[in-house]
Parts: sequence; C-alpha cells; structure tokens
Amino acid sequence: MPKFLSGKKVIKVLCREFGFYFVSQKGSHVKLRKKILNQKITTIVPVHKELSYGTLKGVLELAEVDEKDFWRKV
Repeated sequence: MPKFLSGKKVIKVLCREFGFYFVSQKGSHVKLRKKILNQKITTIVPVHKELSYGTLKGVLELAEVDEKDFWRKV
C-alpha cells in the first residue's frame, strides 16, 4: 500500500475501475459521479500532490467504495 496517493491517481482509479465519470471542477476539487439504477453517487476529490489518509478515506466513503477494494485496484 503506497503511503501517499495524488488526487490525479485517485481520480484515475475511481474512473477506470469503479465506473465514475468527471462532472465538473471548481478550483482544485473535482466532482465525480456514478449512476447505479436510480441512484446517483457523487464524490469530491481534491487534486493535490499528496492526499492524507483521512482525506482519501472520506473520498471513498462518499463514493461508497470499500477501502480494501480500492487498494486492490491501485
């Protein structure tokens, strides 16, 4: 498990492996969305060089992605 991941890497993994797509960007924060049946799941990813563990955990919680599944795909 890498100690630090960049925001760009997290966005890439969420889009390629978990079906999210780019919606918008405001400043250094990117909004990603995924549709499952009638539900929309939205998460916000800060585009920083290094995301802290707590920030990453929050992004994954909003995205409804299990942390173990995420680390398997990285």
